[in-house]
Amino acid sequence: MADDTWAGLAGRFADDAYSSLKGRVRTAVLHRQLLAHLPPPPASVLDVGGGAGHQSFPLAQAGYDITLLEPSAAMLGKARDRLPGGLRDGVTFVRAAGEHAEAAVAGRRFDAVLCHGVLGYLERPEPVLDQLCRCAAPGGVVSIMTGNADAMAVRPALERRWDDALAAFDARTETGVLGVPTRADTVAELSARLRERGVEPLRWYGVWLFVDWLGFGGAELDPADAEKVAAVEFEAGRRDPYRQLSRVFHLLGRKRRV
Repeated sequence: MADDTWAGLAGRFADDAYSSLKGRVRTAVLHRQLLAHLPPPPASVLDVGGGAGHQSFPLAQAGYDITLLEPSAAMLGKARDRLPGGLRDGVTFVRAAGEHAEAAVAGRRFDAVLCHGVLGYLERPEPVLDQLCRCAAPGGVVSIMTGNADAMAVRPALERRWDDALAAFDARTETGVLGVPTRADTVAELSARLRERGVEPLRWYGVWLFVDWLGFGGAELDPADAEKVAAVEFEAGRRDPYRQLSRVFHLLGRKRRV
């Protein structure tokens, strides 16, 4: 296993980003979108790059059989610390990189494979995409959340960085909120990559629109409004033109039955 590049960021990511209103909204909106497409519990779910379990633990609470695969020992430590005692029988932890997911789970096939907030940190997403699609059982769901390349200019414009905003219309990379370089995709390109790997796209959603852009514009949001914000974001995420301007998108596909 390579050096743990996330060791220094695990606390900021797991304890700060996800505990914020924006982080709680992301988890709630993605969870609701997932439940519209996942088979009923106790279906098996592989969460590739699952971090501290913020997305998969709510699924475990709903009765799903979860395998959380994560390359960072620091992140896995956060996940183990966060796991409620009543869920210990329903969650399996595996330390491995997404590029080696199939071998790490000994060839097991899953009813659903999640990969949220991972592809944007990879210079080449193809090896991980290969693994996601291989690990899905025939008829299984593949769920990917990643940066929206079609909305790259919005953040620098709201931060009044006008030169950066002008350049961002044709950009695919930026420095993310954690100070780490990130890369974005388009829905059309990612859909084509899934089709090439035997996964037929089902539907895509936006995830962050108002809550994200308000934050970058300097607005202070009331944490007490989290439930209302999540309801608004869920509606925006499934409607045009709103979803097209979301900072990240959520694409779901189904593995073809050969």
